[in-house]
Amino acid sequence: MADEDEDGGTGLPASLEMAWGLRERPGKGPRPTLTLPKIVEAAVALAASEGMDAVSMGRVAKELGVSTMSLYRYVAAKEELYVLMSDAGVGTPPEPSAGEGAGWRELLTEWAYAQRAVLMANSWILRIPITAPPATPNQLAWMDRGLAAMAGTGLKESEKLSTIILIGGLVRNEATMAADMIDAIMKSGVAPEQALAQYVRTLRLLAGPDSHPAVTRLLDSDAFTGAGEPDFQFRFGLNRILDGLAPLVAERGEATG
Repeated sequence: MADEDEDGGTGLPASLEMAWGLRERPGKGPRPTLTLPKIVEAAVALAASEGMDAVSMGRVAKELGVSTMSLYRYVAAKEELYVLMSDAGVGTPPEPSAGEGAGWRELLTEWAYAQRAVLMANSWILRIPITAPPATPNQLAWMDRGLAAMAGTGLKESEKLSTIILIGGLVRNEATMAADMIDAIMKSGVAPEQALAQYVRTLRLLAGPDSHPAVTRLLDSDAFTGAGEPDFQFRFGLNRILDGLAPLVAERGEATG
């Protein structure tokens, strides 16, 4: 819980005060029928059904059947609402299913896949710009779970932080690319398999063994036609990060053993 400053406030941004329940509800006038959770819930539902472009203070007010000005009793700007929406969207991290005694690698893998699942299921979150480090309740819960996965590894706290930032970047980048591709395919009306085949044909027309020998070798391989797993690229990237971390964990373990 945040300490109060000399003026009786927390000194935190308004969005964080609201997220943590540190701001009192509006006190003037009759007791309002609105609540902050209702506003956030309506905004999230709108984003999920129509995308972030549809989310505005006016549109959220319309969905709730109230005036736009009434929302400003709770949130001063849509940017504050975005912070609350993002926290609601990511939710709390699931409890680890790896079981007691699971190692750091298994726990980090589960943590990464859980984040990816949340972002893929709520891709509108990816359209909200990142303007500050994680500090809302659910964001901190995810951060804590990631750091806790490396307990007992001997890694420095700064190294643990760098690790979850690196993995989090992979998760967000992969989820963003997947969401963008899905949006493009849906707008084109072409099946994913057809879109991939069309891309391969395009590359074969544009790239030749003399001008693009490496691309040609790629096209002649099974990279696009092999029976790879749907999440191969994500799994490959994550495993390479964890492979790179493993020697450092072993080194730290030897130093503390």
